[in-house]
Amino acid sequence: LPATMSSPVPADPLWLRVAKLLLLLLPLCASRASPQPHRCPAACICTSDLLSCSRQMLLRVPQALPPTTTTLDLSHNNLTQLHDRWLAALPHLEALHISHNQIRNLSPRAFHNASFLRHLDMSSNYLHAVETHYFEALVSLEELLLYNNRITRVDENAFAKLSGLRKVYLSWNNLTTFPFHVVQGLGIYNLRTLDLSSNSLSSIPVEVLAALPENIGNGLYLHNNPIRCSCPLYLMLQRWNQQGFSSVKDFFEEHTCKVSDNVPRSLIKFLKHSHMFENCSAGTEAADLSHLEVMVGQPILLTCNTSNTSLPHAATTYMWITPHHEPIKHPGNSNRSLAVYRNGSLRIATAKPWLSGVYVGLAMNSPYNFSRMCELNVTVLYPKPAEETFSTGLTTLLGCIVSLVLVIIYLYLTPCRCLGCCKKPAPLSPPQECSAQSSILSTTPPATDGPNRKASANKHVVFLEPIRETQNGKIRLALGEDFPDPKHPKVLQVKSDSESISSVFSDTPIVS
Repeated sequence: LPATMSSPVPADPLWLRVAKLLLLLLPLCASRASPQPHRCPAACICTSDLLSCSRQMLLRVPQALPPTTTTLDLSHNNLTQLHDRWLAALPHLEALHISHNQIRNLSPRAFHNASFLRHLDMSSNYLHAVETHYFEALVSLEELLLYNNRITRVDENAFAKLSGLRKVYLSWNNLTTFPFHVVQGLGIYNLRTLDLSSNSLSSIPVEVLAALPENIGNGLYLHNNPIRCSCPLYLMLQRWNQQGFSSVKDFFEEHTCKVSDNVPRSLIKFLKHSHMFENCSAGTEAADLSHLEVMVGQPILLTCNTSNTSLPHAATTYMWITPHHEPIKHPGNSNRSLAVYRNGSLRIATAKPWLSGVYVGLAMNSPYNFSRMCELNVTVLYPKPAEETFSTGLTTLLGCIVSLVLVIIYLYLTPCRCLGCCKKPAPLSPPQECSAQSSILSTTPPATDGPNRKASANKHVVFLEPIRETQNGKIRLALGEDFPDPKHPKVLQVKSDSESISSVFSDTPIVS
């Protein structure tokens, strides 16, 4: 080689090159072998499979949710929307609670990637409708809670793809209609509960509902709706009640029907008052609401201007509907507290606080034609308690005065209980002792008593009494019955025969 060329650099040993390569690959392998742990969101509480983010004033769903979650609770927050596919990170989710939020609508893919969800609670939100795309991806859904929203419409295909749906709660909304024909297809399989109570349903297809299977009728709740009264509706609900359906039996008195569309308060508890049920049609024009105030306990007479009705007077009968939705016709209710006269007047025998409310007067000339006469708002008032308070106070004052006088008499004017103590002793006589030991009750023996008198006819009752006379330093006691010995000076004798007995206080010895 030329002298100008340098000698080659010796290569690293093989073991050294392998060691360098391992040092370069070790961090990468370690990062892949130990993935980052799933952290619980700061505003939530996490357990093994439960994630609770309730009552945290959340405006949006937390990020990075643990994928092991099967139950997610986001209730009582301020959520307004759910973004698309937000449940993709929770492949095992089975129950979702989003009640008490401010959600108004749902995006088309809000519940995509949630094929295992079985329970969904969206109650107490601001939903205005149930669209077809809302829940169609929830193929495993069994329970859907939508009560206490503002729903006015349910699309007829909203539940078409939910073949496993068992319970739907739509009560306390603003529904005026409902696609009942889609229920028939769902009811054949799994649907057991459809709660449409406390809405604004004015009519229902009775023919469609009457043909439903028993499992649907048992769980179809229609109470607290202003459904128009009709004979088919009454007969269907009565048949369900006889069959023991819970939807009717458990809410028997809450089933109401509306007599007239023009009378908002003309609701009748037509199952409870079945004898008053009629098939009603719309009435005439509305009347103004009048107010009447009465005192409790007074009688009330409610009258309407019968000239407002166009019905012929000869064939007209009258009916009143009470604030408790009870219809009252002539002659009145069973206890006669409410009476309806032939001229249409309603008499309340005694005003009671629970009788306050709106009374609706109706006129009818056939079982199928009603017209409203008037509405009267009755308020029962209590009298002012001023006079009663004064009378009660005066009585209390007099009672205190009388009690005080009696106490003074008892303390200072009590008569002497010992006659001997009250009398001053004679100046020459020895001092008298006013005590039980020095006074003796005695009876004066009659002149007819003799030695031959039987002992049974003249009983002598002797009391233990200490005698001041002593013998050998000991006190002598008078004890016994019929002592002949005159040495016993003090004996109390009580006669048992019919002669009068006189008792005196005396220290004079009685000698037998």
